[in-house]
Amino acid sequence: MIVGGGPVGLYLGILLLQRGLSIAVLEQRATAPAHSKAIGIHPPALEALDRAEVARDLVAAGVKIDRGVALSNGREIARLSFDRPGMQPPFILSVPQWRTEAVLERRLRALDPGALVRGARVGRVEHRSTHAVVSADRAGSLEKFEARFVIGADGARSAVRAGLGIRAPERVHPDAYLMGDFADPGTNRTTAVLHLEAAGVVESFPLPEGMRRWVVRMPSAVIGAAPEDLSAIVHARTGISPDPRTSTMLSSFTPRTTIARNSVQGRTVLIGDAAHEVSPIGGQGMNLGWLDAAALAPLLTAASARGSAGPGAADFLRYEADRRRAALTAARRAHVNMLLGRPLPPDVVKARDALLRSLFGAPPVAAWATRRFTMQ
Repeated sequence: MIVGGGPVGLYLGILLLQRGLSIAVLEQRATAPAHSKAIGIHPPALEALDRAEVARDLVAAGVKIDRGVALSNGREIARLSFDRPGMQPPFILSVPQWRTEAVLERRLRALDPGALVRGARVGRVEHRSTHAVVSADRAGSLEKFEARFVIGADGARSAVRAGLGIRAPERVHPDAYLMGDFADPGTNRTTAVLHLEAAGVVESFPLPEGMRRWVVRMPSAVIGAAPEDLSAIVHARTGISPDPRTSTMLSSFTPRTTIARNSVQGRTVLIGDAAHEVSPIGGQGMNLGWLDAAALAPLLTAASARGSAGPGAADFLRYEADRRRAALTAARRAHVNMLLGRPLPPDVVKARDALLRSLFGAPPVAAWATRRFTMQ
């Protein structure tokens, strides 16, 4: 039983169906989402998605980002090319999350048309000696589902995690961001661009269908912003004016880091944001969840073959430790990304720019940074 039919839950469901297991994915949303949210698919995750036979469809639906450029005051201070030896594929794929979920759901339904159960709000998970019982509200009626294992893939506000009483200390970062999708002005169609300006970073990433995502660092949390507001901020810092009339999405967020004390308890395993939420700056969260699922699928297959044995064996404990380390590494990387984007005094900006030019001019440093930014 997989609780949560987002990109991570759907992907795990596909892997388990391919391995011959009987599964159900409980999703509280009655209909599929229609907004973009996460967009970046890093090379290790795309390789993992290929095991679910969805990589080709995702590549066809997305934009291949083949380089990253950092600018300051309109001048280039660093450049990363993703077309490097050993990097396969040589790009980061940009796909709106709703499209990614549509591709995954189509693949899941092809394997088992009834596997995805929408409109099911999970309340409790109870462990028995040989199985677990999941209680869910469906259209006002309480239904109970029995499963050998339960996987909580229900996001950063995980009901599964809360129901089990698993602690997940939360750190709210002193950063705030406003982001939106606008028509691409026609430049840098396959390039991620970071404007490291004194007033705060402006990031932009290509999207399919001639769109581009803009993310700006703000002094504080934003409520009630309009596309015109984001366009004005981008123009003030970069000289570029995204057309507010073309905006298809606008949202604001304050990053958090939340890592559960444990992700394995009884017959339940937490994956993705339910186990570890990291700042979206750097685009690692969804990818981290897919890599969780790829590591977990063979363990669940082996445990199911053992019959009544629950997930308390040494292999599950090793999995828990390995994925926690991966989450901590991602959290540290995201923190550094946020530090780079914070406002700085002009004299400090000049010193930082000079340092970055020197560092990224060295091929070993550029190669290291490329691996880091692509989760290699």
